[in-house]
Amino acid sequence: MSGIIGHTMYAILAGKAATQKKLPIVPVIYRNYASYLAGSYLGCDIQIMPEAVCVDTGQEVGFGTAPLNQSPLTGGEVKPWLLKFETREYRPREIHRQFYGRAHLVFGWTPAERKNTVPWDHLPDYAAMVFQDAKDLYGPGERKLAYLFGWLAHIVGDSLIKSVRSGITLDMLGGKYTPANRPIQDLVTFHEVGRKELRLDWYNLLTDLAETPIEPVQLHYMRVGQPRGMLAADFPDAWAPQYEPLLLRVLEENRRYQKIRNPRLIKKYALIQSGTSWKCDEELSRKTGGLTYKEMVEAADRAQFRHALWEMGEAIVVLFEQVIERVPYLQTLPNATKPTWDEITARWKKSKSSK
Repeated sequence: MSGIIGHTMYAILAGKAATQKKLPIVPVIYRNYASYLAGSYLGCDIQIMPEAVCVDTGQEVGFGTAPLNQSPLTGGEVKPWLLKFETREYRPREIHRQFYGRAHLVFGWTPAERKNTVPWDHLPDYAAMVFQDAKDLYGPGERKLAYLFGWLAHIVGDSLIKSVRSGITLDMLGGKYTPANRPIQDLVTFHEVGRKELRLDWYNLLTDLAETPIEPVQLHYMRVGQPRGMLAADFPDAWAPQYEPLLLRVLEENRRYQKIRNPRLIKKYALIQSGTSWKCDEELSRKTGGLTYKEMVEAADRAQFRHALWEMGEAIVVLFEQVIERVPYLQTLPNATKPTWDEITARWKKSKSSK
């Protein structure tokens, strides 16, 4: 599970872990929750764009870099989708090759650029410099800080679920991250964990996430812009200012297409009651080898899926702590405690008789 359902859940759990540990950045996260969750998905996965166009309907379909041979809408033919920018046209795979490693830092670079991979033990330092530059170069405002913590949640979550790093135990249908077990992870996260246990309103969460603005600091941490600040001083390589206009267009496209994807995803993950049981989407069932929804839930329980999610939240908050230790202003954020209305009333209200 590493799509939008997985990554938002990882960030949600990390936020709860940060609350339990009383980290000073918790109020910033929850005051800017949509931006925090946006960072956990849009902050890294720059391939959020159509893969194809349905010939029958003209609608954009699929997900960038995932091959699509027929339209999921009609079963008919599809033609390749292209991102048009200035005088060029780009396929999603080209965008992925150009920017994916820059957002994920610790993996995902093309072979020619693999030397730019940030070692895991350097990640807290890299992130700390980004946070300091966020204040020094981009001025006041806490929305971008929430977005950055979401971005870190994605890096840790992706690294663990894709076994770039060890740290979570999960063996479900042959592994930790397989085409067969991803539908199980998504459906169980969406319904059993998200809706039932955490009482999440997925549609509103995803809608708010997709409507957040582009954060200019994203271009900085991806090193797509003029080298400047503490980040450029300590990480002087791999800066590519020539790609800034293209990346801005990509980030705009990510948000546009995610707004189209959201209702489709809600429909795809919906369950239909059949007697006393629940049925999931037939295509999702097929990918698991024909498991029913009940069997998927049982498979997740056998694999101790909730424990793996707990491990994910714990691992992400470790990076949060490491960054806070390195950035003094994150340790002294304003106290979130505000006067209640009762306290204000006690101070301000005057009886008529006292006038």
